[in-house]
Amino acid sequence: MLQSFFQAKLLEAGCDEAGRGCYAGPVFAAAVILPKDFYHPLLNDSKQVKEKDRNELRFFIEKNAICYAVAMVDNMEIDKINILKASFKAMHKAVDKINVKPELLLIDGNRFVPYKNTPHHCIIKGDAKFSNIAAASILAKTHRDEYMQKLHKKFPVYGWNKNKGYGTLAHRKAIEEFGLCEYHRKSFNILPQQIVLF
Repeated sequence: MLQSFFQAKLLEAGCDEAGRGCYAGPVFAAAVILPKDFYHPLLNDSKQVKEKDRNELRFFIEKNAICYAVAMVDNMEIDKINILKASFKAMHKAVDKINVKPELLLIDGNRFVPYKNTPHHCIIKGDAKFSNIAAASILAKTHRDEYMQKLHKKFPVYGWNKNKGYGTLAHRKAIEEFGLCEYHRKSFNILPQQIVLF
């Protein structure tokens, strides 16, 4: 059972990211502030929710949240600053965009770079514990999946409409056959050993 809030005094925003472990594409993050009576029976960590249900939840969250925002950091910046910093940057960008400023950030995971003067609390597996983090995980995941569907049209050989840029067997085989494209994360050392770039 998800908890509505971590505490009752401060206005909380839940924050989470999607796409951190992918071979290709950006990392997305969302920040969400929910009303106290927010409830949906399917809401959970996005990894535990079916795609059809995630899309239903996205619509419900976007309609009923006090406010929300989604932001991304692209693969080129990921290669420059590393994926962990890029994940934090995407969260910061999402918080920048929400039009009601939170007084406390709930972060999924065990690390975070402080956002301005706003206090934060890191919660391991927070997307399975708190509604606002779960909602952020749903929005980050569905917005990223939608983005990867668009990239798939440019590079259909990698099957991003199905694997969303994760390192599935089909994706790895496509990299072996066709090499990397402009949307792959070059810093992830994902080229097969037998491919030599000149």
